[in-house]
Amino acid sequence: ALSILNLYNNYIGSTGARYLAEILRANKVKLTVLHLGSNRIGIEGTRDLAIAIGKNTTLTILNLERNQLLNEGVEHLADALKNNTTLVTLHLGENNIGNAGIECLAQALKINNTLTTLTLDHNRIQFQGALDLANALQNNKTLKSLDLDYNEMAAEEAQYLARELRKIKTLTTINLEIYHIE
Repeated sequence: ALSILNLYNNYIGSTGARYLAEILRANKVKLTVLHLGSNRIGIEGTRDLAIAIGKNTTLTILNLERNQLLNEGVEHLADALKNNTTLVTLHLGENNIGNAGIECLAQALKINNTLTTLTLDHNRIQFQGALDLANALQNNKTLKSLDLDYNEMAAEEAQYLARELRKIKTLTTINLEIYHIE
């Protein structure tokens, strides 16, 4: 039976995402890993996938990097994370996600108790958004790995954030590399 589906860089768009969402929602194909990076899914496709993820009982790894999810797409995913009980790894790098999207994700992570790895590298997250995420994670008991590489923070902000993130006992891996600005 099909358990891993890699459609990376196939440009399936929102239409392809809608068809995949129907499959995920039905729970008939027992997919555990779904790689959808670089597919131009956008907000509409993310909405459809998020509804399915909220009901899916098999998917454990989802890669949505490079899909122009923006804040609105992440809001849909955050709603799904509040209900999903199987997803452990979520890759959202390079999606132009800013503080508004991260705030929604932070609220979801106060409730979600399955996600262990969250990748948010190369987005537009600023210091306040990252700090809100760190504060929300104080009560999260499952997240072990957080990647915030190359977002919009200055060196001193990243240092402060690193100190705050170290207080979270479940986190074992924190990536917080920043762009070097002279």
